[in-house]
Amino acid sequence: MSPSPVIGMADNLETSGSGPTDEEILFVKAYLAEGPMDPRLIAIATDPRYASERAQRMAELRARDWPNLGQYRSANAAVTTPTKAVFIGDSYTEFWQAADPDFFSSGIIGRGISGQTSPQMLLRFMADVVALQPRCVHILAGGNDVAGNTGPSTPQDYKNNMLAMITLAQAHGIRVILGGLTVIKSFQWAPGIDPAGRLTELDSWIRATAATRGLSYADYPSVLAGAGPNRQRLRGHAPCRRSGACTRPRCGRP
Repeated sequence: MSPSPVIGMADNLETSGSGPTDEEILFVKAYLAEGPMDPRLIAIATDPRYASERAQRMAELRARDWPNLGQYRSANAAVTTPTKAVFIGDSYTEFWQAADPDFFSSGIIGRGISGQTSPQMLLRFMADVVALQPRCVHILAGGNDVAGNTGPSTPQDYKNNMLAMITLAQAHGIRVILGGLTVIKSFQWAPGIDPAGRLTELDSWIRATAATRGLSYADYPSVLAGAGPNRQRLRGHAPCRRSGACTRPRCGRP
């Protein structure tokens, strides 16, 4: 018999269904590996039934825990060493950990959740970033806002969410790195949306905000311009390293 659903506030919450499945992790690792992919994995990933099952799982999770505070609750409690940097974002950040696990070590922590939008990240910013007391935070968000993953929104809604996260970070002495948004032509899960114009608009705002507020800007668009949704996109976060924004010296306390 399955446990009764929690009603109201509780000391402990159910977290099953949070995070990528074993199959999704396997696909990402194969996607990032050299050489051709296993056709079986491609067939699974492109099967409409998989998309439908994943959409249902995400809908159930959002109904139970809309910002997905549960995904990293245990991992946050287990952090005992000083945190140098936290990377909060969506699937790019979550899968970046699979692409470069050595980077996410020695005090650098990944807190990406696939499919998330900026309001969801804002709601978990205190738990997944501020509470870990990092020296700096890397924020990469916007694509899923354009796709409407959590419903319609306006560009100003997105900007307000980003500004709120920046304000929270600076209020706690955390340096801020803003990740630029690369332009893609379509969303597989939202085929009716043409995202290129909106992504360009939001990236221009991110770049300008970083400049006017003295924040670091990780220029991913320059490196990934013209690249399709391929392995380069998940490996192509070199600007963060080359700019020095994510290295330990630049993450020092202000």
